[in-house]
Amino acid sequence: MIPSFDTPRRLPAEVDLTLLWSALFLLLLGMVMVYSASAAIAEADRYTGNHPAYYLVRHGIFLAIGLSAAAIAFQIPMTTWERIAPWLFVAGCVLLALVLIPGIGREVNGARRWLPLGVVNLQPSELMKLFAVLYAADYTVRKMPYMHNLKKAFLPMACAMIAVGVLLLKEPDFGAFVVVISIAMGILFLGGMRARLFAVLIIVLLAAFTALIITSPYRRDRIFGFMDPWADAFGRGYQLSHALIAFGRGEFFGVGLGASVEKLFYLPEAHTDFLLAVIAEELGFIGVTLVVVLFGLLIQRAFAIGRQAVTLDRLYPALVAQGIGIWIGVQGFINMGVNMGVLPTKGLTLPLMSFGGSGILINCVALAIVLRVDWENRQLMRGAKL
Repeated sequence: MIPSFDTPRRLPAEVDLTLLWSALFLLLLGMVMVYSASAAIAEADRYTGNHPAYYLVRHGIFLAIGLSAAAIAFQIPMTTWERIAPWLFVAGCVLLALVLIPGIGREVNGARRWLPLGVVNLQPSELMKLFAVLYAADYTVRKMPYMHNLKKAFLPMACAMIAVGVLLLKEPDFGAFVVVISIAMGILFLGGMRARLFAVLIIVLLAAFTALIITSPYRRDRIFGFMDPWADAFGRGYQLSHALIAFGRGEFFGVGLGASVEKLFYLPEAHTDFLLAVIAEELGFIGVTLVVVLFGLLIQRAFAIGRQAVTLDRLYPALVAQGIGIWIGVQGFINMGVNMGVLPTKGLTLPLMSFGGSGILINCVALAIVLRVDWENRQLMRGAKL
């Protein structure tokens, strides 16, 4: 007898505890570090009312909303996510288009990425990352008999991703575009795309990314700043040079929680894009290693849950779980690489940790879906034993 998936019992033993505790610890550590990185900035800013806990309070509210949304998302069966996936993808495209309309989308630092909703701003590109996972998994399951065929399997998905890419690059948000493409390609590969075809597509994508960089002056400047940040340390290499200084000051054990110097108006976006640099300065190599290990555990468990779903002949949930693992892994790798000077500067936050309402909300919902996949796996295995 196969058990119903409509009313899960939310008991600790019913879900993967390693995944759950890794995510919760990253959220908690992120909250602490957001406060540490933003207190001085908030205290000096009239916009925040000169209140040092301004960003902490907002981050706490976003986290509470995210956990509440995650609790709701956990109640939704995977069959429902599969049914509404195409509609969510269309809704995401509509929101990305609305951002570009003058008077509707909000522009900050030359980028139009937010929809103002009163006291908060919604960033549709964050929603699109989750919608891309859900849609790509649904598409791959539907096209499974044709995964060897370029025309039938890849081209329709390529058209959808090109449409999303055009909207994201208009904002511009090259970082989100890279993450969304990585999600789609990763899920297609896991779904059975031939390795030779996948390799050719990767080469084509790399050539396309190179062309986008060459034809964009500000992207070229970021590449040159990345190659030698000290050549123009007060210009295009400013962010990276101060991130590297923060890593150097932290050494092995760090200078101590709250004792960072770089966060005191030297390191831009210290509580968002460059939160890891503050962690490195205050908690040192030990702190950064802890963050990397926690992300590694989280991603490993997402893929393990996906593999377990495959053994139970549940392909869509498997691809969703592993797609979320790809998303968290790629975005986390890019953010860490940027902070460490391994990759050019991109406007991507550290998942689960950086300040940002849309990101925290969607990350929590995404991990709740992975936990839902795990819960349904366990119920099926329990039913099989009975």
